[in-house]
Amino acid sequence: MSKFLKPHVSNQSLLNPKSGDPDGFVSNDGMWAAVPLAGKKKGFCIIHNGSQVHSVKTYKQALDYIKKYSKIKKKATSSLEQFL
Repeated sequence: MSKFLKPHVSNQSLLNPKSGDPDGFVSNDGMWAAVPLAGKKKGFCIIHNGSQVHSVKTYKQALDYIKKYSKIKKKATSSLEQFL
């Protein structure tokens, strides 16, 4: 008889009963994103308009930062100023 082969699952967190942080976050307008850092360092890199603006240790901190600064950016510029 042949040995039983376990199925290959590319995203192991799908099978965990206690899931960890998701793979990232992108705002609805696409201006903000939280992307996991690669390598040995754990955390999330926050990206705004294609450039890195901040890095944090947890997913919750990343969401809080994005919520805080996206409100500030909306208040600071009007729609007319964005097109000029």
